[in-house]
Amino acid sequence: MKQITVADVIEVCHGKMEKGDPKQVLTHFSKDTRTLQKGDVYIGLKGENFDGSLYAKEAMEKGAIACIVGETVDPAACQNYDNVIVVADTLKAIQDLAHWKRSFYSIPVIAVAGSVGKTSTKDLIARVLATKYRVYKTEGNHNNHIGLPLTILSLTDEDVLVVEMGMNHFGEMRVLTNIANPTMVAFTNIGTTHIGNLGSRENILKAKMEILEGMPKDGTIVINEDNDLLQAWGKQHNQQYHVVTYGIEQPSDYQAKNVSIAENETTYEVNQEKITLHLPGKAFVYNSLCAIAVADQLQVSMKKIQQGLQNVELTKKRMEIVEKDGVKIINDAYNSSFDSLKAGIEYLHTMQGKRKIAVLGDMLELGEYSQALHEKIATVLQKNQIAILITVGKQAEYIAKKAKDLQLGAVYECSSNQEAIDKIQSIRQEGDVILVKASHSMKFDEIVKAIV
Repeated sequence: MKQITVADVIEVCHGKMEKGDPKQVLTHFSKDTRTLQKGDVYIGLKGENFDGSLYAKEAMEKGAIACIVGETVDPAACQNYDNVIVVADTLKAIQDLAHWKRSFYSIPVIAVAGSVGKTSTKDLIARVLATKYRVYKTEGNHNNHIGLPLTILSLTDEDVLVVEMGMNHFGEMRVLTNIANPTMVAFTNIGTTHIGNLGSRENILKAKMEILEGMPKDGTIVINEDNDLLQAWGKQHNQQYHVVTYGIEQPSDYQAKNVSIAENETTYEVNQEKITLHLPGKAFVYNSLCAIAVADQLQVSMKKIQQGLQNVELTKKRMEIVEKDGVKIINDAYNSSFDSLKAGIEYLHTMQGKRKIAVLGDMLELGEYSQALHEKIATVLQKNQIAILITVGKQAEYIAKKAKDLQLGAVYECSSNQEAIDKIQSIRQEGDVILVKASHSMKFDEIVKAIV
């Protein structure tokens, strides 16, 4: 276990400190004074509309053991406190510090990447590996240039680290991988998420493959063989890298056969072993196959893998089922993309219930592809016999218009979340099943809270 001291921060981050204890050990790091606990290290990050360094005095008053702040900190406000370390750039400081700390660990580091399913797959991998190892994982979906270094800085004496890596543009994955230096990379898929930023699925693949720049040449790459772009990439590079495949449709190293999906249970066979999941839908077959492939590479027995898959607790707001007054609500409100929404609708179709209702908002960052992909969702709704559609958002209007053209059934276009809440409350009946899903900024968790 590598302990970080005040002196380490000063050296690695080229910081300066007026007074304090260079030998003070720093363990827990926080970027938010609202959730900071006594003994934490406060990091004054700077954003477009805020400067965290200005809250250093508040952090110290709340019991922060040290502060890492930018040059905008008020010296007079902090002159009575020890261990206030001033650096040129607080974000770069924590990234450099995390990379430095990572260099002291020779443990497996598994990075999970892909367009959709990263958080659930990360949760599954961590749970399965935990049957044999001490595992630390990314909390929630803290998968960006801030969340990743904070995750690494929280490492103690674990045997394995599982991190989620997300990106919106070229160059972002490069930053993350050169901080974490993963020994294994697991790809869920390459879809259309962020296609508005990157221009094509091929560019999305290229941007995500930056992750390999931080991985050692003898590292392992686990890919979804049913994804067209990943399959083609694997065939092209299987001599250059150690590529492991999983899938349902295509022959794979870990191929699910005899798949049976029910409302509360999914079963399949992989390499002559039967797997039972208490998780909803086909998407979790893929996610669990990825977890099996990763765990097998780390010599976890199939018995322990099966045990781990039986006891998975997923991050909230992802296919979370809540029941209220005889109505089942599928809370998948955290985010949305074409691929994840399609999977959510297909799962809604499999649920037992009188009426299937989809409450859908905008899928964002689709650029010039937005209209076509939203319209395509209407076809998915029709194919899966969804009885009622409620939409909120300008882009979701394309779903509603196309659904009306396809004579889907009852279609309600709402101008706000509150209007959607009122509509749901007025039409809901015992036996209904309701899927709630939209991109994060649509704040559809407001809808879920109001109807459960």
